[in-house]
Amino acid sequence: MQVPRSPAGSCELSVVIPVYNEEAGLAALVERVTAAAEQIFADRYELILINDGSKDASWAAICAHAERDPRIVAINLARNHGHQLALTAGLNHVRGQLVFVLDADLQDPPELLGPMLAKQREGHDVVYGQRVKRRGETAFKRGTAALFYRMLGRMVDTHIPRDTGDFRLMTRRVVDQLNAMPERYRFIRGLVSFVGFSQVAFPYERDPRFAGETNYPLSKMIALAVDALTSFSVVPLRFASHLGMLFGLAGLVSLVGIVWVWLRGGTVEGWASLAALILIMGSVQLLVLGVFGEYLGRMYMEGKQRPLFIIAELRRHPLAVTADTASGAVIIDAEEREGIRVAS
Repeated sequence: MQVPRSPAGSCELSVVIPVYNEEAGLAALVERVTAAAEQIFADRYELILINDGSKDASWAAICAHAERDPRIVAINLARNHGHQLALTAGLNHVRGQLVFVLDADLQDPPELLGPMLAKQREGHDVVYGQRVKRRGETAFKRGTAALFYRMLGRMVDTHIPRDTGDFRLMTRRVVDQLNAMPERYRFIRGLVSFVGFSQVAFPYERDPRFAGETNYPLSKMIALAVDALTSFSVVPLRFASHLGMLFGLAGLVSLVGIVWVWLRGGTVEGWASLAALILIMGSVQLLVLGVFGEYLGRMYMEGKQRPLFIIAELRRHPLAVTADTASGAVIIDAEEREGIRVAS
């Protein structure tokens, strides 16, 4: 399959950061990211900030930074699409030959760009951050995250590294392959593993959130876990089949026991136990239907082929556009991007 590519021009690095209600820490984020990128790439980089329908003044702050710095690209989504699709929107607009992805809460230190770049230059296409310590997180979150990654590792055929997030440095060919995948329910760290190429871990200690409150409550964590399982595994479907066989075997054993008691002239009593069995069987049937329905519903939504995200506004400093045109790069308008739509 031919993968669409966008000319890179003079841009060597693209930093992609989804933003949702991060007004309090945005200034520190831009300052630290630009300092880390300038130290290595001078002005040959871009910082793409994607506002994912923030309820605070994050978009206004992003626009203010974009007006002052020609290297900042501001993307405003029409509504909240979720972290994974916001990140996908940013990846669809990168121009650099290297792509650095991190979260806006500064838990993943931007200063690790240099060491991760050194690792990448050893011949790797993906350098992913692997958390050896998670400061500022509750024992519940650490425990459930560890349990999730270990369960996921046993249920999928694709090797997805444990204790990782979306914090990573990737080459352009990996990002081009990601952009060629049209699926809606995205688990990007899993998709990166699926793409392949040479990938290596970069162990690091995760910092506490710089400002504000977490934007990933338990409900979103569960939704992400379901996306990961249904996108990379059919084990839940097999589990439903195995559960049906198990209860069928239990019913057969019960029938043999009832016949044995009857042959000996006895009577099987216990309406309470019978009612309990009926309720259990009904619950199992509904569980199996729910698993099938989850997969079927996702197929239905994928079949609609709606755009993955809708962009309300894209701002790039005029100096950046002029520089790209002078260098021979082609500026691709958002309307020309496959899979997105720009509001008029």
